[in-house]
Amino acid sequence: MTQAHPFGTLRDGRAVQAVTLASADLSVTLLTLGAILQDVRLAGVAPSLTLGSDRVAEYEGRMRYFGAIVGPVANRIGGAQAQIGGRTFNFPPDEGPNLLHSGPTGTHAQLWTVEEAAAQRLTLSLTLPDGLGGFPGTRQITATYSLDGPMLTLDLTATTDAATLMNLANHSYWRLGGDGQAGHRLSVAADHYLPVDEAKLPTGEIRAVSDAFNLRAGRVLDGAEGFDHNFCLAPAPHPLTRAAELTGPAARMLLETTAPGLQVYSGNPAAVALEPQAWPDAPQNPAFPPILLTPGQTFRQTTRWTFTRP
Repeated sequence: MTQAHPFGTLRDGRAVQAVTLASADLSVTLLTLGAILQDVRLAGVAPSLTLGSDRVAEYEGRMRYFGAIVGPVANRIGGAQAQIGGRTFNFPPDEGPNLLHSGPTGTHAQLWTVEEAAAQRLTLSLTLPDGLGGFPGTRQITATYSLDGPMLTLDLTATTDAATLMNLANHSYWRLGGDGQAGHRLSVAADHYLPVDEAKLPTGEIRAVSDAFNLRAGRVLDGAEGFDHNFCLAPAPHPLTRAAELTGPAARMLLETTAPGLQVYSGNPAAVALEPQAWPDAPQNPAFPPILLTPGQTFRQTTRWTFTRP
């Protein structure tokens, strides 16, 4: 049985725990704060493959999304409002007039509970009360991380007692060796992407990939791409399939997911974020896959990362 150990203390005095899982190929450390994937080590590779910190204070500041489960609605909601069950719900905006990653009370900022901790498996749970952040419904969320050789799998589930919105995402930043994302080769198995406006909100167009956005065959990043876009993997959740591959100087990462979208964010020159999720701002775009969750339904999402030497 793997034991949680102290990691640090939040500003309000609450204790954050850490749990380390290990296989012959991988070692990963996870935090009860935000269900954060804090450290990923591949056998034979010295640096961590994900950006993390050993200081809790960093996760209460500039690194608040790094490695965390963001939600209940990842990405942006235009105008910080949405229609749910025929009612208009307003959320406290945190990015201009819009809502990003559900605001300061999102899942990234919550302390999760350790439900199961084994040598290669950790299950964390979280209850979001009705009205938190403006979202309706008492919501029960679980995140299970498991190791199998070089594979790390994340299974997310959520239920609710009232109609609500649910779009969870892991927000890890990846740097597979070297000093930054530049020089990494990224491929994304998407034929379409969502153009965005100046506020980074989707325009509503579903555009065929071309030029810089055509990553099907892969391209080497130079750190100046300016990606903060959803790549459309499918029109709905689907069986676990290849979504992306990232190759750096020290490692290669295959990302598979059941999510219909992959947000690629290259705004941090140190690493690139690849966020499996539903398409952003779905409440304002009826043509996008819906993110409505109702009582009796279960939200499910699986993402698997496989790490190898290049």
